Amino acid sequence: MTVREILQIGHPALRRPAREVAPGELASGAVQELIDDLIDTMRHARGAGLAATQVGEDLRIAVMEVEANERYPYKPPLPLTVAVNPVVEINPQSPTFMVNEGCLSVPLRGDVRRHMDITVTYLDRHGEPLTGRVTGLTAGTWQHEVDHLDGILFTDRVEDPTTLATWDEFSRHHRQEFIDRLRAGGLAPAPE
Repeated sequence: MTVREILQIGHPALRRPAREVAPGELASGAVQELIDDLIDTMRHARGAGLAATQVGEDLRIAVMEVEANERYPYKPPLPLTVAVNPVVEINPQSPTFMVNEGCLSVPLRGDVRRHMDITVTYLDRHGEPLTGRVTGLTAGTWQHEVDHLDGILFTDRVEDPTTLATWDEFSRHHRQEFIDRLRAGGLAPAPE
């Protein structure tokens, strides 16, 4: 297991758009090792996703996974996904929802408007092309990770800076209201 350092807001590499992975490059040992490192690093940090730019690599690769994650108990399960050269297309008539997002590269959370119905196109780690429709909070996760690959942080999309909070203060003062809002919008299950 190799856990890499996750760059923090202010590091210039987080602001540089990543380059596409060439077809022959994907099968290389270096790129496959990077993918493994991204998975290990994301899991170690208990994140829902991680982009290569967050570990200082300028390749359009992101990994995502949600499986009983205590940081995000309201997120639906998302099997491990490796997205190479991902493209997000907003579906016509897609509703939006104000999501309180966090990030492994930013020690804050804040409200960001995300589309809840998107189509994603990408290559898996073996170069197989995939396309699928993604909805709900998982659509927000995809948009967040692709933003990273474009040099955009969620803080750039925060409409109301008064929603910014540290993780601890969010948990103390805002978490339950956010979960209630998700449930009211049908984006999180009701308590059992």
